[in-house]
Amino acid sequence: MALVNFTNLDFDQIKTSIKDYLRSNSDFTDYDFEGSNLSVIIDTLAYNTYIASYNANMVSNEVFIDSATLRENVVSLARNIGYVPKSRTAAKAIVSFFVDLTEIEDRPLSLTLQKGLVCTSSSFGNISYSFSILEDVTTPVVNGIATFDSIEVFEGNYIKNSFTVDSINKNQRYILNNRNIDTNTINVSIKDASTSTQTRKFIKSDNILQVNSNSKVFFLQEVQDQQYELIFGDGVIGKKLDNGNVIDCSYIVTNGELGNGFSSFNFSGRIIDSRGNPIRTGISILTIDSNSQGGSEIESVSSIKNFAPRLYAAQNRAVTSSDYEVIIPKIYPEAESVNVFGGEDLTPPQYGKVFITIKPTFGTFLSNSIKDNIKNDLKKFSVAGIVPEILDAKILYIETISNVYYNQNLTSSANTVKNSIFESINIFSKSKEINKYGARFKYSKYQNIIDNSDQSITSNITKIQIRRDLKILANQPVEYEICFGNKFYIKNSAGYNIKSTGFNISGIQKPVYISDKPNSNLKDGKIFLFYLDSKSQPVIVEENIGTIDYEKGEIKTSPINIISTLNFSGGTPIVEISAIPKSNDIIGLQDLYLQLDSNTVEIVMIPDNIESGSDSSGSNYIFTSSYFNGDLVRN
Repeated sequence: MALVNFTNLDFDQIKTSIKDYLRSNSDFTDYDFEGSNLSVIIDTLAYNTYIASYNANMVSNEVFIDSATLRENVVSLARNIGYVPKSRTAAKAIVSFFVDLTEIEDRPLSLTLQKGLVCTSSSFGNISYSFSILEDVTTPVVNGIATFDSIEVFEGNYIKNSFTVDSINKNQRYILNNRNIDTNTINVSIKDASTSTQTRKFIKSDNILQVNSNSKVFFLQEVQDQQYELIFGDGVIGKKLDNGNVIDCSYIVTNGELGNGFSSFNFSGRIIDSRGNPIRTGISILTIDSNSQGGSEIESVSSIKNFAPRLYAAQNRAVTSSDYEVIIPKIYPEAESVNVFGGEDLTPPQYGKVFITIKPTFGTFLSNSIKDNIKNDLKKFSVAGIVPEILDAKILYIETISNVYYNQNLTSSANTVKNSIFESINIFSKSKEINKYGARFKYSKYQNIIDNSDQSITSNITKIQIRRDLKILANQPVEYEICFGNKFYIKNSAGYNIKSTGFNISGIQKPVYISDKPNSNLKDGKIFLFYLDSKSQPVIVEENIGTIDYEKGEIKTSPINIISTLNFSGGTPIVEISAIPKSNDIIGLQDLYLQLDSNTVEIVMIPDNIESGSDSSGSNYIFTSSYFNGDLVRN
């Protein structure tokens, strides 16, 4: 009998195939396999075959990056195409303090804060975190005061490793024997021998471009157990180390995102004066210039699978938009989401330009210095003639109001159900499904999240509106353009479909608001300013101060001189502008970063008397509207 080609790993199929094979032998033609001891042997053979087939299948899966599941295998496969996964990142804080030496007669010329531990966070749940620096910081003593200003400290422990090069050992490896290293903090220096005092600093290189035989560089790769290995040149690509050289390596071992959010620290560092004497008195309380932030976890397996092939396809050059989207996170690891589109996609087109929007992990906007650094780094990858422009992130907020019906018999209280709903929405609002460029808010899925938050929920009616926050330039005439990237729904052809918060302009004592009036084609319209005599009594101040395109979801104003606003965001004056979308499925178009604003989520709990049985006829059913109220302005 020919061997059977198994199409699956079913135990019973394997067992049946073994029996068929034995029956084909004349010695077992009429043998009763079920009632004999041979059945136990057949079970054993089938089980062994089943396990061997399963193992072979799993081993085969681990050979390919798409199907591999073990991190070590995914990392190894990514290494073959030149991809180094992002390490854990230490949270950073900025602190300042001073040392008072006025009571010392023989004052030193300077003080040095030694590298390593500087401060610890205030205890949180009986846990405190260490914050360290990578290099010594020296400051002069002026009038008896030594000021350490804006010291950047990294969450984690400062660790040092040393290796001695042994050219006889062909299998020597330089593996840093700690997990959770922030590879951005690795410093490597080389001494000719253990007795040498002079050192040569080597820098980390991500590729072999512009690396020659004398380049003092090292390469890094992740190995087993999330540890890292240092690799040095061979004399052709990178400078080769000589026998007896000593490698000194220092770095930060960090707790990643657990180090974020601390705003209070206690000094624990070591200070010495210019004579080498320790300083233990006169040290002030630490001033926190910036809370700890930026800590993140090691790159996940799914992220490696996504970015490794794309970075390989980019071949260290930025030509297409996807090339930029892969290269920028390597240049700026703090990028949470990146969106890139060509100038030819704009109206009117801007040929020869590529537009980049970056949402940092912490905060909303990039500083001008960071933008300039990114653009300078991109020059090594971009094609001549293509000019990159980095735009500020534009947040498109989604606001929801949900009327939730629930069965009172299945819960202890309405607040319990409401808290469950808020918890589910909060988890969803932080998910990668919407917090990124090119995202889509799926209305039906959002309703389903609410329905599944608690067993007592019977249904929900959810209303959606979208909002942009307009940052104003006070006391100067400015033209504003606000893009929503989604079609507007025209609820009232007479106008007042757009709502805003109030702001002040010259000559009007009351706060004024922005709204709209559609043209007869119901595709575009005009923008006007008004104030309220009463809640439902508007008084138009200026009839034509801009245009609105309902199809594109765009508002453009003529020059407006806004003096002040009623609303602020982080101290910045803003005007909130909201509209009802034509579709409840919201997209983040081009440079719009989609975000569900959990702070504005409104939940109204309504007893479902029909489901609970208290009003089976539905005579007293509580109806709720599927449409927003008729308010003229944002509250």
